[in-house]
Amino acid sequence: MKKYILLLFLFASISLPAQEEETKDYSKQVATLDSTIETLYSVISGDAGIERDWDLFKHLFHKNAKLIPTGKTQEGETVARYLTPDDYIKSSGKWLFENGFHEVEINRETQTFGNITQVFSTYESFKNKDDEKPFMRGINSIQLMNDGERWWIINIYWMQESKENPIPEEYLPEDN
Repeated sequence: MKKYILLLFLFASISLPAQEEETKDYSKQVATLDSTIETLYSVISGDAGIERDWDLFKHLFHKNAKLIPTGKTQEGETVARYLTPDDYIKSSGKWLFENGFHEVEINRETQTFGNITQVFSTYESFKNKDDEKPFMRGINSIQLMNDGERWWIINIYWMQESKENPIPEEYLPEDN
């Protein structure tokens, strides 16, 4: 019986560290609307070879959130793809790591009613943080909800700028 108790004690003490895994505290990153959007941009940004914090990325999103890129097919048809945060990581994570990608917010238009907020966030994209000229621009339409505890991204729906669809002046910074 003593051997059994000793083995039980040893087993419990060996498995204890695994049970005490550290949970990261991301509460500051979602405490305000500004911190949530700043975290969104920073967590997907990095030079080539820099791994993204995908746990933090997923923490930003409500459990049923969607990321919805829109654009034209080679045939000219306008389409939208509906992705979960995990789908986005699977489809874009490797490319971001291998190529480098920095998305920088250059203007924001915000509308709030009660606990919901709609943000039109104009962005520029760079391969390297030191690049002077963006390789792409567009607008992220970000829908968020505040549940009284934190901000949740409900959806991000975006479109890249094109010759046919330049970004309207009202969504650009005044000095642009």
